[in-house]
Amino acid sequence: MIHEILPVGMLQCNCSIFGDETSREAIVIDPGDQIDDILAILDRHSLTVKSIVITHAHIDHIGGAAKLKAATGAPVYMNSNDQELYDHLDTQAAWLGMPTPQSAEIDAPAREGDALTLGQTLFHILHTPGHTQGSISLWVPAENKLIAGDTLFRDSIGRTDLPGGNTRQILSSIHTKILTLPEAAIVVPGHGANTTIGREKERNPFLQGL
Repeated sequence: MIHEILPVGMLQCNCSIFGDETSREAIVIDPGDQIDDILAILDRHSLTVKSIVITHAHIDHIGGAAKLKAATGAPVYMNSNDQELYDHLDTQAAWLGMPTPQSAEIDAPAREGDALTLGQTLFHILHTPGHTQGSISLWVPAENKLIAGDTLFRDSIGRTDLPGGNTRQILSSIHTKILTLPEAAIVVPGHGANTTIGREKERNPFLQGL
């Protein structure tokens, strides 16, 4: 399985590009910006985008979705609990002092228990609210990887002081949905360096006592 991580935009959101080496199909997760760079990676591997998945509707994760959808024709998946947040991209852009990006129509809900396929590989959708109400993570057991969005970071957790945030809820999501995964599983957070479930259980100061 091809997996490239490209930090994009002013907040360096980790955009994950997964490619199946047999079908040459791809899933792009969190195309927040720099769509030309994402397209260049896809072209280098001769990949066709099958789906675009948004872990949550903050502008740094979803800002380039419309442009990528226009370029590839791929459907966009997002949890419907973040629709209101996505409807206010202009407010988010104002917070960062940047132009408001074009919005994309959401084609399908990303719901707890659903799974996307890429070749023979399953991407299981976990609803992990707390950073936002529609935050999801994607568990890829064949790769032993979790794409965590902004729910869990190396030595930290997602902030909960923005609209839709809830500290109790994010800790519950991490405890019930994420820390139950194998300790050796690699966690790809929405920003910053990768980590593992075991490392965060042991060292993350926000998770001690969970």
